[in-house]
Amino acid sequence: MYISKYLYICIMKQVSNLSDLKSLTLSNEKVWLLLYKKGSEQSDCAFDNFSKAERNEKGEILCSANVNEVRDIHTEFNLTSVPSLLYFENDTLKNVIKGCHKSEQFNAIFDKSVFVTQSSNNEKPRKNVVVYTTPTCSWCTTIKRHLQENGIQYREVNVAADQKAAEEMVRKSGQQGVPQNEINGQIIVGFDKTRINSLLGIN
Repeated sequence: MYISKYLYICIMKQVSNLSDLKSLTLSNEKVWLLLYKKGSEQSDCAFDNFSKAERNEKGEILCSANVNEVRDIHTEFNLTSVPSLLYFENDTLKNVIKGCHKSEQFNAIFDKSVFVTQSSNNEKPRKNVVVYTTPTCSWCTTIKRHLQENGIQYREVNVAADQKAAEEMVRKSGQQGVPQNEINGQIIVGFDKTRINSLLGIN
């Protein structure tokens, strides 16, 4: 009963500003922060499912911040889209996972991200991954979910909203369709799972 109450308070706690977040990351070993925009369909979905996720790890805090009211966190970490889930370990940002997920997927992301960051010190440097998307692209959602479930940090570029980025994407690949992935300078058009896994070292 005590654990359930503790989890509810942590998950529903609204971080009010960057200073508030810094205090949490300094005083707790692991902090998950969901950045969302209240009133947005994707963000409300993420917030609802994040609130249902079950965690009882010692030293782990789950919190959220509404970017309508909190404006200094996403700029501090150069985040241009929400919902975004930030994972801090020992006051260091270790991973950023974007999009809405089911509660059980959030739990899988928690476990996978912690494992990845714990083991990454002795592994290869993190890959530079860019995903070119549009809001109506279903395969874009599939590819992002695949990266998230495997603890891969990436930067999303919405080419429907950024004409210069769209032109740059076409210049690199010669194609206009999305999704497109850029992994350490190599372009992959579409959801070529085998090649993506090979380049990212996903088994």
